[in-house]
Amino acid sequence: MMFSRHRTRGLLALVVALVVSLVAAGCGVTRGEDSPDNRRLRMMIPNSPGGGYDLTGRAAAKVMEDQDITGRFEITNVIGASGTVAMQRLLNERGADDLLMLMGLGVVGATYTNDSRARVSDATPIASVVEEQEGLLVPADSPFETVDDLVEAWKDDPRSIRVGGGSSPGGPDHLFPMQLAQAIGIDPTDVNYISYDGGGPLTSALLGSKIDVGTSGLGEFAGQIEDGSLRVLAVSGAERLDTVDAPTLTESGVDLVFTNWRGILAPPDISEAERDDLIELVTRMHATDEWKDALRRNGWSDNFATGDEFGRFLREQDERVASTLKELGLA
Repeated sequence: MMFSRHRTRGLLALVVALVVSLVAAGCGVTRGEDSPDNRRLRMMIPNSPGGGYDLTGRAAAKVMEDQDITGRFEITNVIGASGTVAMQRLLNERGADDLLMLMGLGVVGATYTNDSRARVSDATPIASVVEEQEGLLVPADSPFETVDDLVEAWKDDPRSIRVGGGSSPGGPDHLFPMQLAQAIGIDPTDVNYISYDGGGPLTSALLGSKIDVGTSGLGEFAGQIEDGSLRVLAVSGAERLDTVDAPTLTESGVDLVFTNWRGILAPPDISEAERDDLIELVTRMHATDEWKDALRRNGWSDNFATGDEFGRFLREQDERVASTLKELGLA
């Protein structure tokens, strides 16, 4: 069967249009499974479920999913050495542009106290997201009704007060009571500090009277504070929290202000374009009302910085923590 020249040209144009369409789809020009709004990402959480990293990471992932900023997140809790195991795994996934890790001050310290070579400065900085005050927590039946009660007993016999925290030496829950001890005239080396891997185990220790006081961010204890099974003697920031009925340390006569922070890293050796894409996703999350609600609900303060600015902050934190731990003989 013979085709006319006109029909042949029309068929050729149709074939060319189809090929162009398929190539464009393969290159990501059209929206589909691989477009930024639909890409599936992984997130590592460097401690157990229920901890501060877990709450922050899952809150961020949920906002990005609910607001169609990304597709579904695969979230994995990587437990071990207070975040050092997760940090090493992140660095081992060199060049992986689908992986994020929620981390913070505790991971910085853990790399030193666990004698790890997995430094946070070797990863790709994406963004810092929140800042959080620490709280002094006691069980409901504790004899300590105020900070003054705790300080008096602690100064009288420092080793008798069992202080628990949801991070290893070098983390915020450890650095906070060490600095608090210094502020009230106790030698930090006399502090009887017991480390727990995250907020879940720390809650059990408090409720089971295995420790006398706990030091941690308060977002993960909201339920126990609300039902009265745990009480907050004081918070560590410069101002009171709207979510907790407790004074600051400075209001209680202790000259100390201390805050923790959390941020997001990606593996090393991703391209600048890939880094910028991940920064854009987190920036869009940060702008949502849902994320602002998460900040208020958990008592977190906004502490948003991205890319190179966050990278400089990480290097400063790395140097500060190393110096503090060397003074305590822990690094």
